[in-house]
Amino acid sequence: MTTMEYHNPVLLKETVDGLNIKPDGVYVDVTFGGGGHSREIMSRLGPNGKLFGFDQDEDAQANIIDDERFVLIPENFRFIKRYLRFHGIKEVDGILADLGVSSHQFDVAERGFSTRFNADLDMRMSKKIDLDAFKVVNEYDEAEIKRVLFDYGELKNAGAMAHVLVTARVEGAIKNSEQLKQVLARFLPGHKSNKIMAQIYQAIRIEVNQEMDVLKEFLVQTLEILKPGGRLSVISYHSLEDRLVKRYMRNGMFEGEPERDFFGNFEVPFKSIEKLIVPSDAEIKINNRARSAKLRVAEKK
Repeated sequence: MTTMEYHNPVLLKETVDGLNIKPDGVYVDVTFGGGGHSREIMSRLGPNGKLFGFDQDEDAQANIIDDERFVLIPENFRFIKRYLRFHGIKEVDGILADLGVSSHQFDVAERGFSTRFNADLDMRMSKKIDLDAFKVVNEYDEAEIKRVLFDYGELKNAGAMAHVLVTARVEGAIKNSEQLKQVLARFLPGHKSNKIMAQIYQAIRIEVNQEMDVLKEFLVQTLEILKPGGRLSVISYHSLEDRLVKRYMRNGMFEGEPERDFFGNFEVPFKSIEKLIVPSDAEIKINNRARSAKLRVAEKK
């Protein structure tokens, strides 16, 4: 399987350009996937450069780069600092993250990520995770399901959806995507059906994989790991992720405002390198999944 078949890397040149690669630098690609971004980084490294990739998805192992300068760590990137330390690395020159789900994960029906297939409710990015979509839909109480759909799917009628789900599962477990669609049919008007199902799936997937918590833990560690002048290059795919990334790059916080001094100034840990970068029409035409991508690049002060 080629990298492009596994996952067509989004904003490839722009994301790696943002890292301002030094030939002898140490870099981390925390979302290795098909290895597209990693291969681009490797092409710019000299013989003394080093790249560490993270990917908790067992399928990503098939794309490993056979190069002594590259190490793939098969773990969730929320543990970036711990595993880099294990490899003797305390500081790095740049970190790249391409958030969201890879094309491969969407395209393998049995993973349960896509609304296009009738598949069991799973949505785990790693088989090591205990929680799956089946448990969220069938075991969470009504208030928890409402929270998931409202917070992570930004669905206005999350409460009504939660009530219908909890009522329907009394008759028997909701096991697959087709049953889930049937139960929620009244909320899926024809012209908006795909969009609303995508929001429902996004919400459940974020809950299963703890994506918001993982992202926060990761961003906090980037400040500890990056050298002064080191770059952070992050692609996000929905407003929840992008808001966290934007706020953290702007003032080192996820909510609230930093304390100001007597003159009204406050210390910021990052310097923004570029304005928001989005894919060109040409890239979106080639790779439809790029349409919602947003790239932000910042440099540690």
